[in-house]
Amino acid sequence: MAKIKHILKKKSGRSNGKVTVRHQGGRHKRFLRTIDFKRDKHDIWGVIESVDYDPNRGANIALVLYEDGDRRYIIAPMGLVSGTKVIASDVAPLEPGNALPLGKIPAGSQIHNIEIIPGKGGQMVKGAGSAAVVQGKEEKYILVKLPSGEIRRFLPQAYATIGQVGNAEKRSEVIRKAGTNRRRGIRPTVRGVAMHPGAHPHGGGEGRSGIGMKYPKRYSGTPAVGRTRRVRRYSNNLIVKRRKAGTHQRII
Repeated sequence: MAKIKHILKKKSGRSNGKVTVRHQGGRHKRFLRTIDFKRDKHDIWGVIESVDYDPNRGANIALVLYEDGDRRYIIAPMGLVSGTKVIASDVAPLEPGNALPLGKIPAGSQIHNIEIIPGKGGQMVKGAGSAAVVQGKEEKYILVKLPSGEIRRFLPQAYATIGQVGNAEKRSEVIRKAGTNRRRGIRPTVRGVAMHPGAHPHGGGEGRSGIGMKYPKRYSGTPAVGRTRRVRRYSNNLIVKRRKAGTHQRII
């Protein structure tokens, strides 16, 4: 049986001593649980031993004991409790926690942990409280409405898990003190306008001078307004309807 839990190394956003991700720092030691996003134990029933908290994600996770003695963690959907049986199969029942190919899931079903490339493992809709909805079929594709409102094409061989991701109350969690985020490894964020001009494009000026430009920029100097998605992206032809547009127009 593969090791499913080990101490997570802390790098605090550094790579070879250089800060590559800002606003990360000291935090509590934590375990990293290996999650079975692939659900590749096909046609083998498993029983939920426990539903546990995971410090590395908003969603809860469930420990599954399979008939062959193997144990694996999966993302815990709503309604999954200890003693529930789950399976990944082309003929699995349409019950929360079961994984099926998208081509076998009827329209209107809520799903999560969706594969983009069949066999690679779930890549989309894994956050606490999130769920996508199967819309129907279009030629050789399955149409799925994502939580953002985007309607996207997926291959029917791609696996997805039935149900809505649990722990939906995570979205309304209130951070009551600064120390809570510090213990999670999240350091304070300083406004760009409060920095000097060498540290941020918004920096400089005397007093409350504003950002000094028509549109805001990121720390790296790239535009931080409108559509920031790459123009030439592999999945452009898979998107049927884009998510709801923001308040700003794209900068050309």
